[in-house]
Amino acid sequence: MALSLLSSGVVNVLAPLQQGGGGAGLAAVGLLFTLVPLLIALVTIAGLWKVFTKANQPGWAAIIPIYNVYILVSEIAGRDILWVVLSIIIPVAIVIPLIDVAKAFGKGTGYGVGLWLLGPIFFPLLGFGSARYQGAPN
Repeated sequence: MALSLLSSGVVNVLAPLQQGGGGAGLAAVGLLFTLVPLLIALVTIAGLWKVFTKANQPGWAAIIPIYNVYILVSEIAGRDILWVVLSIIIPVAIVIPLIDVAKAFGKGTGYGVGLWLLGPIFFPLLGFGSARYQGAPN
């Protein structure tokens, strides 16, 4: 039944592509789905890089996958190495060190939760904003 509907042209979803009209639209969508995540990643990395340099840590550490968690949790937030391991194994465990990161820059608990939930927005705000690193909270 379905094969007969497709062959008769009643349900032909590929018709725009066969006629040459849909290729540009698909290319635009593909470009959109490539460029937007790339832009978000670059903005996040730039913000994290700036946060690291504000905390007197090497900025390049922001692009090294596990090392950046170590720097963020252990060096900036002042948490034990156990929290680094927990943050890598259990992603929700990063919330508490991120709250400590926010406090290290003079921000509140809500800002730390924002770093966790909306990192691409909050890390650039923290890095390029006027917040100063005050040291790891006790």
